[in-house]
Amino acid sequence: MDRREFLGRCTRAGLSVTAAGALGIGLYDGKPPEAFSDTTASVKIPDFSIAEMKGRICIARGTDRSATVRQAFEALGGMKAFVKPGERVLLKVNAAFASPPALGATSHPDLVASVVRLCIDAGASRVTVTDNPINDPASCFALTGIGAAVRQAGADVVIPRASLFQRFTVDKGRLIRDWPVLFDPLARADRIIGLAPVKDHHRSGASMTLKNWYGLLGGRRNIFHQDIHTVIQELAMMIRPTVVVLDGTTSMMTNGPTGGSLSDLKPTGTLVVSTDPVAADAAGATLLDKRPDDLPFIAKAQDAGAGIADYRSLDLKEIQFG
Repeated sequence: MDRREFLGRCTRAGLSVTAAGALGIGLYDGKPPEAFSDTTASVKIPDFSIAEMKGRICIARGTDRSATVRQAFEALGGMKAFVKPGERVLLKVNAAFASPPALGATSHPDLVASVVRLCIDAGASRVTVTDNPINDPASCFALTGIGAAVRQAGADVVIPRASLFQRFTVDKGRLIRDWPVLFDPLARADRIIGLAPVKDHHRSGASMTLKNWYGLLGGRRNIFHQDIHTVIQELAMMIRPTVVVLDGTTSMMTNGPTGGSLSDLKPTGTLVVSTDPVAADAAGATLLDKRPDDLPFIAKAQDAGAGIADYRSLDLKEIQFG
């Protein structure tokens, strides 16, 4: 290599590093979260849990989502143990991406529709389904198949819009303070059920039922990725669900949370239904070949009183079929 070529390579390398640095600065959101006006009182989110159902968990193994979720709920006393006649039920799904269900980045429409039907059969007066996706909401609910599936099953889809958000502060929270939350569907519900797939996540290590509540946040919520484990802890403090459904029929092992290839997925044949989302995520961690203590947000959520990571110490039911 002569001197001219050496200098040329150095110049090109320097330009590449500069461009990469500029891109990083452009993508980094270093501004503090934008608070709402202090003239409006922060809303209160109800506690949707059922005291007498505390600490229940079922790990069901099978490949048919509809059959597996039905059997899992039956093992815990049936959907009537969670939804009483006349109650309004909100299903918080993961519809974050305009992605087909086969890629595993979102809640599977067959599973969501099955839970809708279980709620209706239990006597729910209304079932609504919502999420605040990263991509265009209408496109996400269409391309994931969730919108058509739940409407056919008898539920309504709530597409987020500005008027449905209210500012909220997590009690003793550090991050979610005066922050826009998709509050209107919460205010119109008596029970809330979270439905999330098991996925790898490039920042938090995993995206499961606790991370699923992230989809209730509005605003410039990407700021929270700088302290992802703490924000998941605060989400666990924000929402006390009636029950959660963690879908590990297939699990996204790599390139989460978006995936994009069938090679990112692994058949894991497991579905978890629990009144304890911390326990559900601890069980789900094993499907990603992780231990619960590999995911700091699990311990942080437990420390906040949101549940128990030692899921085997709870009222555990295990079933396998199909």
